[in-house]
Amino acid sequence: MMLLGSGELGKEVVIALQRLGQHVVAVDSYEGAPAMQVAHEFEVINMLDGTALDKVVEKHKPDLIVPEIEAIRTERFYDYEKQGITVVPSAKAANFTMNRKAIRDLAAKELGLRTANYQYATDAAGFEKAVLEIGIPCVVKPLMSSSGKGQSVIKSKDDISRAWTYAMEGSRGDYKEVIIEEFIKFESEITLLTVTQKNGPTLFCPPIGHRQERGDYRESWQPCAISEKDLKEAQDMADRVTKALTGFGIWGIEFFLSTKGVYFSELSPRPHDTGMVTLANTQNLNEFELHARAILGLPISEVQLLRSGASAVILATKEGGRPEFEGQEELLKEKNTELRVFNKPSTRPYRRMGVVLCNGDPEADATIEKDRAVRLSKCIKIHHK
Repeated sequence: MMLLGSGELGKEVVIALQRLGQHVVAVDSYEGAPAMQVAHEFEVINMLDGTALDKVVEKHKPDLIVPEIEAIRTERFYDYEKQGITVVPSAKAANFTMNRKAIRDLAAKELGLRTANYQYATDAAGFEKAVLEIGIPCVVKPLMSSSGKGQSVIKSKDDISRAWTYAMEGSRGDYKEVIIEEFIKFESEITLLTVTQKNGPTLFCPPIGHRQERGDYRESWQPCAISEKDLKEAQDMADRVTKALTGFGIWGIEFFLSTKGVYFSELSPRPHDTGMVTLANTQNLNEFELHARAILGLPISEVQLLRSGASAVILATKEGGRPEFEGQEELLKEKNTELRVFNKPSTRPYRRMGVVLCNGDPEADATIEKDRAVRLSKCIKIHHK
């Protein structure tokens, strides 16, 4: 296996794959990334450099390539498939979903899924025109970014210039285009983890509620409250879009729930950050174990809810070198609570450095565990030597 992107999600994927007997090479743009610490081998390259990517693939000759981030020269994946290498979930899925333009047009125009109205812009003048046509308030996102970088909400005309600059600064790679979306007045937002199998039916995990801030998730809880009608509609949308993209593995699909019904929002063809809640033993298999089984073509008979649970992130507040953590003792005094430190080699403001996991009775309201996880996350303080 070759893992392209070696953050905290990739680390859990490596662990799941190794437990199934796989040899994993972890690749990222910096040394000491979380997944590199548990992989058999690692490489440090710029994955937006197609030549560098080709060289590392030729060196290791992987059977499977598992993309874990957006900033990759994904068009090279089609050539790798022609060479007999399996790309997870597929070269088509990786190319469509690494760019918000392709996946949004597929969902809205080809599949007819309900989405927010949207337009694209490649320069400041076109951006302002699109904002005024979509209407204020509206949401702005770079077409290629991750963890909320470059995303903002325009609440008045005074915000237009600032939002354009912020989107350009947060755009990953050399793709400088943004999407302007209608602001949906939603009641809640969910992630529906969807598992496509090589020799089995598509499976859906219990829905995960989440809260975002600065375009990045802060807390998630499972299961979240949703009507049977809305859940069925979300599952139908998820089934249709994953079939269109093809391939096997886990998909993190985000939806808005509003009084008008379910809106398709975004899709990731890999484990989802909000799905870290499944590390709290909420399911019989966590999202990383599901992903590992699916991409290896191993059977998954069912996804079963075992406990209610929640996750809350621990964020860095400033830039610095290798961090030290304080407060673990107080946190771990609580029953049914875990702490996962990601062991990233450096910090910067708002960088995810760890996560608090809580679980409880499966019949209980999961937001109780969410409130507990948020409270306990404040016990952890990050220091630097």
